[in-house]
Amino acid sequence: MPSPFLNPAASTAADGLAILHLRRDNLMPVILEAQDDSKDNNKEDKVATTRFGSFPHSTLIDKPWGSQILASHVHGGRARNSNKRKADALGDDGESVKSAASGFIHVLPPTPESWTAGLPHRTQVVYTPDYSYILHRLRARPGATLIEAGSGSGSFTHAAARAVFNGYPSLSHQKKKKKKQRRFGKVCSFEFHEQRASKVREEIKDHGLEEIVFPTHRDVYSDGFLLGDPKTGESPRANAIFLDLPAPWLAIKHLVRNPPDGTVSPLDPSSPVYICTFSPCMEQVQKTISTLRQHGWLSISMVEVNHRRIEVRREYYGLGIEGVRRAIVFPKSVDEAVGKLRLEEARQKEYRKLQKEGIARQDNKAQQKGGAAGDEDTPKDEAESNNNSNEPQLPLYEQGRLIHRTEPDLKTHTSYLVFAILPRVWSEEDERKCREAWPSQPDRNSKS
Repeated sequence: MPSPFLNPAASTAADGLAILHLRRDNLMPVILEAQDDSKDNNKEDKVATTRFGSFPHSTLIDKPWGSQILASHVHGGRARNSNKRKADALGDDGESVKSAASGFIHVLPPTPESWTAGLPHRTQVVYTPDYSYILHRLRARPGATLIEAGSGSGSFTHAAARAVFNGYPSLSHQKKKKKKQRRFGKVCSFEFHEQRASKVREEIKDHGLEEIVFPTHRDVYSDGFLLGDPKTGESPRANAIFLDLPAPWLAIKHLVRNPPDGTVSPLDPSSPVYICTFSPCMEQVQKTISTLRQHGWLSISMVEVNHRRIEVRREYYGLGIEGVRRAIVFPKSVDEAVGKLRLEEARQKEYRKLQKEGIARQDNKAQQKGGAAGDEDTPKDEAESNNNSNEPQLPLYEQGRLIHRTEPDLKTHTSYLVFAILPRVWSEEDERKCREAWPSQPDRNSKS
């Protein structure tokens, strides 16, 4: 089954994953089910409840991605059973869903970015600004093999799967075999916590990534990174490594070209290997760098990613902009404040005058006539006419003051990224083959 993260269909489907977009910073991943299996009566429709109303899954299935879905009236418990009995008595199927005025949502296809924003947190999450930079520095590309130690909530796992994806192995066997076997990208994910490992394995299967991501429950500190048996297993031949561990320096001893215990190396012998460690403390960084140097890693560097979203908008001040979104209804100058006070005093004076004259006791008809005649010369209308005559009328998008500010809540955490490179082993035989394939100028002169 193609993964919706890699090859989404044109519309939503039953038993498929969809992202409910409530707000820019509020996303909800949902598995769309035509019927609620948790109920005794499976004919009941499953409902997604949000702050903007209730959305039965039947209104979300078979909709084009990006569709706007209105909330629906959903009755619970006794009301639902009562409505069903009434519908049966009237001969109605009772399946029609009425729209509610509480709000709407948009249904979007799943991506690693949207999944990161709405996934259930089991551990500390690697957010999009961090893993995008990490994958760039690790040279993660289609066809590469990436080792991840510390699956956690699966945020980095989904992003890495998209980065290395270049096809499904099961579909390639159906085609004619080529002379050179194609190497498919894969992610070998290791997790020490058994429950988190089983949860990641379940999510990977539900998301159609089981041919790309291979979750394993293992303590990499002691058992290493081989696939299958820790001692006699198969080498993943990794090109990139990401360690999200409390003590990454304890796992680096397994990431060598020639392990001292004689086992197979988990690294690709035909290419350089890139590594990144994710550590929140400087003491962890120091121990990691020291261990990397001891095992021959080069080009060691440390990076801290500080990502902030800057919001640019217009801020509206004044007393004449009531009803405008995000407007600050407050006097923007002393003159406007004094004018507001004078207007209030004039209104109170007019009200007391009407009370003394007894106009408030007249019938409704006389009040309507008097009100229509008296509204023409009120101080409010005079003030508005003066403002309209003195100030030029500008479009709303050009009014106010243009400002920018950073987002108040940063979806990130303080962490230090350590990068390093382990060059490939270069033997005399490799040097000889290289000289034969690409001879230098002195070699050409000697042959001639």
